[in-house]
Amino acid sequence: MAGVADVFVFDALRAPRTKGRPGGGLSSLLPHQVVAQLIDAMRARTSADAVDAIDSFVLSCVGQVGAQGGHLALVSKLEAALPETVSAQTINNYCVGGLTAVGNAFAAVRSGQQQLVLAGGVEMMSHVRFLGDEAALYTDETVSSALRWAPVGVAADHLAVRHGVERAELDSIAMESHRRAAAAWDAGRYEDQVVSVNGADGTVVDSDETIKRDFTAEGLAALDPVFAQMGEAQFDSVLAGDVVGDGVAVDHRHTIAHCPPISDGAALLLIGTAEAGREFGLEPLVRIDAVAEAGGNAIEQLTAGETAMQRALQLADADLSGMDLIEYMEAFAVVPALFARAHNVDPELVNPNGGHLAMGHPMGATGAILATAVAHELRRSGGQRGIAVAHGGSGVGAAAVFSAA
Repeated sequence: MAGVADVFVFDALRAPRTKGRPGGGLSSLLPHQVVAQLIDAMRARTSADAVDAIDSFVLSCVGQVGAQGGHLALVSKLEAALPETVSAQTINNYCVGGLTAVGNAFAAVRSGQQQLVLAGGVEMMSHVRFLGDEAALYTDETVSSALRWAPVGVAADHLAVRHGVERAELDSIAMESHRRAAAAWDAGRYEDQVVSVNGADGTVVDSDETIKRDFTAEGLAALDPVFAQMGEAQFDSVLAGDVVGDGVAVDHRHTIAHCPPISDGAALLLIGTAEAGREFGLEPLVRIDAVAEAGGNAIEQLTAGETAMQRALQLADADLSGMDLIEYMEAFAVVPALFARAHNVDPELVNPNGGHLAMGHPMGATGAILATAVAHELRRSGGQRGIAVAHGGSGVGAAAVFSAA
């Protein structure tokens, strides 16, 4: 198509994912300080001139209050001493926002409006708790009831009931996520994409904190569901008719092990044209073929990523069977369970190095983390095409298709 440029990822990196509470490895830092360290790392890995030549900086963050308020992309730009002329955008698209940022960069570069864009996301849940913005949507019962809002964890239980995903299947998925993550770290598969971050006291944080190596089937089976009380108090009745059918009892199934850990983390991608790459001597990691967004059923939740995936594949003139790598967000264990039932693909190609159930979910960063994982694993494995898929509460989804550069 005339006037449409190829779009490349020249570098992609992330911070370690650490426990999203006081005492977690990154908790001594403010969010903009973590992002600035990633920008400095990208300067060192690629070209300081290239990073300082970006046209814009797009940063996803969900909880935009407190330490994450004040237009976090702009605050991070100032901390990292990016040039004054760089435009900054802070966006929120719940848990898919990191891929939305990548999509915004892709669109700007592909249209010829911009040549280089830095895109990604950050969430420091040790500073801003889940739902910490206290929006009326989930704090005012009149509003939440009128809009049929329910917590995403309760919705995950309802999905499991509706589709007959039993507790043993959820246990198996969680255990495999941790096993793969531990094996990948041991094999050095994260060395090229995870950069160390210096804590406020000089402590070096260089690995993910939430991977468990001691899970057993017996231990998982002994855990209690975590959303039963919340559902029974109010939200089961909100969801019942739409999700599981009127009169169907909800057997709450997700335990803490079936939920991605609350985490701190950040990820960034340097995205641009081939011409910009040549100008600054940058070697592309991967090419971005398509990015798609989708809305979904706000009651059922966690299904819009599937719709976005199909849209992205169509835009890329591709099929899921042609993907050498699928990073499919483990947004509660029921989600990968439903993916496995719906698609006849080799399970070894899906989240081969572990997923969010093991390594955590820093919400605004998650989409960018998935994209980073695809970019590096395609290069490492010699694969030709891969896809990143993210899902969020209240019916948001995003996906991106990548190919070898």
